[in-house]
Amino acid sequence: MKTAAVYDPVVEGHAPALAWHDTRRVSTKSSVVLGKWLQQRPGAQERAGLTPVRLLPPAGARRNYAAAQVNRLTQGWSTVSASANSDIHRSLDAVRARSRKLANDDEYVKKWLAMVTTNVVGPVGFRFQARVYDTPGKPDTLANDAIESGWTRFCKKGVCDVTGRMGMLGLQQMAIKAAARDGEFLFQIVRGKSAANAFGFALQALDIDRLDTQLNKPAEGTANAIRMGVELNAYGRPVAYWLKSAHPGDLYQATSGVQGSRHQRVPAEDIIHEFVADRPEQVRGMPWAHAAMIRLNNLGGYEEAAVIAARVGASKMGFFTTPDGQGEVVSTSTEDGSDESGLTMDADPGVFQSLPEGVKFEAFNPDYPTAMYADFVKANLRGIASGLGVAYHALANDLEGVSFSSIRSGTLEERDAWMLIQEWFASSFLDRVHAEFMQHALVFGQLTMPNGSALPLTKLDKFSAHIWQPRRWEWVDPRADIEADVTAMEKGLKSPQSIAAKLGVDYEDLMQDIKAAKDLRDRLGIVIAPPANQQQAATAAGAAASAATTT
Repeated sequence: MKTAAVYDPVVEGHAPALAWHDTRRVSTKSSVVLGKWLQQRPGAQERAGLTPVRLLPPAGARRNYAAAQVNRLTQGWSTVSASANSDIHRSLDAVRARSRKLANDDEYVKKWLAMVTTNVVGPVGFRFQARVYDTPGKPDTLANDAIESGWTRFCKKGVCDVTGRMGMLGLQQMAIKAAARDGEFLFQIVRGKSAANAFGFALQALDIDRLDTQLNKPAEGTANAIRMGVELNAYGRPVAYWLKSAHPGDLYQATSGVQGSRHQRVPAEDIIHEFVADRPEQVRGMPWAHAAMIRLNNLGGYEEAAVIAARVGASKMGFFTTPDGQGEVVSTSTEDGSDESGLTMDADPGVFQSLPEGVKFEAFNPDYPTAMYADFVKANLRGIASGLGVAYHALANDLEGVSFSSIRSGTLEERDAWMLIQEWFASSFLDRVHAEFMQHALVFGQLTMPNGSALPLTKLDKFSAHIWQPRRWEWVDPRADIEADVTAMEKGLKSPQSIAAKLGVDYEDLMQDIKAAKDLRDRLGIVIAPPANQQQAATAAGAAASAATTT
């Protein structure tokens, strides 16, 4: 039986066999008959709706953003974009729990939270200053004094806090610390007799866990949507908050059998819930340290392992060996063969022990930590400081190798970030508290002038004008900075009010303090000599005046 001839490769000494079929046609992945028929009729491809297919160039040759490429180096990099609320809903509870754990156990996070509280709120909190004017440029001094006096009484411990444990300074510190650690803070406004003060208004600080992250319902009919415990209208404005009746982690709830999952609907006008929003339509806030938490946890584990390794290396540790490898020599056994304990050596400082005959001690000396330990920790702390938004030298307490210019630059940049947080905190928390205070204080007649008359509620808008004076910091280079401000003031580029505000004081209060000090010196008959340069200038001016008179 004969077989069809096929194309064979060239064999030494033989010519290749010729194929009986058309190799080009067979290798073409299409209909040979249809292709030949279309070639013989011009325009047949267009009439049949057939156009040649142009192959796309390889992925690497296309014009595209490098960050959008998917290859073996970026295959673990997510390319799916979800909404802010979806990302927060999946991660908030876990991230908050880990953030609180770091706040309790990690020294760097504890230092960072102290920095947030100290630099945003400060030792005395935000200073309140009423700015009521009768006419432009003419302040209403009596009204301003009455409002500031009422605010001072309200901010005392046991008045503004419904529990009676804190004053306004404590509430401010708790709020900003909760915002940094938990990503958001929550207060409930208590009105009427329940406030237990003369103003009929107080604040109750609530743990943010009371706002159920897992409570989500879509909008149905006239019912509003609920996203992570927040009831929203069609425009995303909060109208109510669904709070748990008790903290879900309270030990009393677990031991008494009381269910803590019941919810209470509280109108939005009775709740102060604030956070720093990173994306539009965001309903809940994330802990501020979320970007640095993985590195913080890894660094903590690394330092723990390094300390343990150093303890091991500093101890007298090793192995007992025998020439023939017999274990009986280095162990004590009972008659029944059970090994109660092996040969051990206590690692006491300065103590040397004798060994049985034939037993040798092979020391175990782990070479760790290495010389690169400090550099590795410092490199990680720099990244952590960037994630926390603070200067490295302040977070790590490391001033080694820091020059004056570098520490000045880093400190000024950090202070700008603190002032940004101060403005957010004043507008989100303090302004809301002040608005409630003014309304209730005027209703209950708590803002009185020296003649005993109370400020009228009808002028609420006029009396609500105010400013907040947050804490400020001393100059990095006092002499140079003061001289620069004085020069700017003399050239008309700065006002005394702006310079005083940069120091965290009110210019009017400063002038009153200076006047009171001068009056006290005059009353006591104390004369303070002027500085040498001023005295010399006065002497020179007097001599010049005398010479002009003589001439």
